[in-house]
Amino acid sequence: MPSSLKIDESVVEDDAAYPITVTLRHLTEEEATPKQSSTSANGQGTQDGLFRSNLAKDDTQDLLDASKINARANSEEVIHAKYMIGADGAHSWTRNQIGLKLEGDSTDYIWGVLDIVPITDFPDIRMRCAIHSADCGSIMVIPRENKLVRLYIQLTTTNQKAGDNSSRADRSKINPQMILESAQRILAPYKITYRKLDWWTAYQIGQRVGTSFSVLERVFLAGDAVHTHSPKAGQGMNVSMQDSFNLGWKIASVVKGHARRSILKTYQSERRRIAQDLIAFDHKFSRLFSGRPAKDVMDAEGISMEEFKAAFEKGNMFASGIAVNYGASAIVAKEGSSEEQGDGTDVSVAIAKHRVISDQSLCGGITVGMRIPSHKVLSQADARPWHLHEVLPSNGRWRVVVFAGNTNENQQRDKLWKLSEAFSAPDSFLNLYTPKGARSDGVFEVLLIHNAPRQSVTVLDFPEVFRPFDEIDGWDYNKIFVDDVSYHEGFGNIYEALGIPQNGCIVIIRPDQYVSYVGSMEKTAAVNSFFAGFMKEQHVPYEAQPNGTQV
Repeated sequence: MPSSLKIDESVVEDDAAYPITVTLRHLTEEEATPKQSSTSANGQGTQDGLFRSNLAKDDTQDLLDASKINARANSEEVIHAKYMIGADGAHSWTRNQIGLKLEGDSTDYIWGVLDIVPITDFPDIRMRCAIHSADCGSIMVIPRENKLVRLYIQLTTTNQKAGDNSSRADRSKINPQMILESAQRILAPYKITYRKLDWWTAYQIGQRVGTSFSVLERVFLAGDAVHTHSPKAGQGMNVSMQDSFNLGWKIASVVKGHARRSILKTYQSERRRIAQDLIAFDHKFSRLFSGRPAKDVMDAEGISMEEFKAAFEKGNMFASGIAVNYGASAIVAKEGSSEEQGDGTDVSVAIAKHRVISDQSLCGGITVGMRIPSHKVLSQADARPWHLHEVLPSNGRWRVVVFAGNTNENQQRDKLWKLSEAFSAPDSFLNLYTPKGARSDGVFEVLLIHNAPRQSVTVLDFPEVFRPFDEIDGWDYNKIFVDDVSYHEGFGNIYEALGIPQNGCIVIIRPDQYVSYVGSMEKTAAVNSFFAGFMKEQHVPYEAQPNGTQV
């Protein structure tokens, strides 16, 4: 368990330094692994009956290991780190140590949560749905695994602690039986009860966002540690994972020496703005969910079901990340101010000549700053169909995807070969920013998607930059794809779906599958300029680099 955190501010800009010092206290076996009770029946804990029986596994080695843990109990260990991520919840120890705050307030809405195996005559209990009662509140139903159903239940009876004028509710008055009774009132005339309770909790919706998401771009906060809102529909979990996903590849790029530390500022610009937008939406969604339904179109104080449905669908987009649209920055080449499109942080390109602007008109189905949509394409080599996202795994690589059009046409074929010559030049991004001795696709993966008939060409008809050669593995057959009909799975029609013109385009995709740049096939210099804005030139052999390990 951490007991102290210190940052040496004098070396935070030194890429080789370890400015963070964390002191840890070793826990006893009892502190580290508290006893757990099994699934409860109507909230009552029951023992599993297997402790120390002949049905339990031989735990002799476990007991010996536990004695070693206890021998180290209460001793301290000091860790020095380059970076630290605090994803330690709404009461974040990390946030308190670095002196950051959450801003916002609590609502008056109190909700209970039950994970139960329901016994009910309500016919849609295995459907994700929302139920509004006339005057007893609301329920959200989310089916889970193993016959479990999660119920979010509005509690109409709340109490504050005596003498406490704060906005926090007294949760000591709330128990599973009280939550169940609220659910029964809301569902009436349908009936509901349970004999198996897996988990329960109660919460007061707090809508807060951190004043900052990091300190000195060395210690970062993610998830509930830096923003809190309604957890309905998995928003808390999903948005928190998106925070970590956004931050993880950026830190990895910096630690490996591929990118400059300046890209770390985009974490706050991108994710704090998303948190602000989500909380603004959550204010509205919580009001809609907790209010009573309108009796008719003339009932101005009631909640419109059409408005509620639209908000419900928008909540799904937030949870899935589909609604995310990152603003202009050094790693998102779009028009406009990075401060206005983000959270107010300046994350623009430091050197003006390296700023490039996407030509969004080239493909109406791709939005710079959003995830690239996925449609099926065929491998040129073996005609196997792949969803585009399947060939963009999260392994830290940037993708430069060339949509080359019909390469049987002379004009498109000539453009493709000129592009490949530019990408293969000594001063191209591929050669400047890939460590010497590393795999040719270790940092950047160049992919081709054409729409000439697949059987009219072969892999060997295309430039080598799209099929790099390895002395052991030979030609790479996994980087050239075609928009054509498959033998068994139909036609992906990716060109039509994404609005790709027949004269082609270049799309740069970040390691997290968000689109950074869209431009014409002729603008290879713009690709070089884009990467020059934040990548580090590589002058040392790959093996000699700090932390030089491949993903």
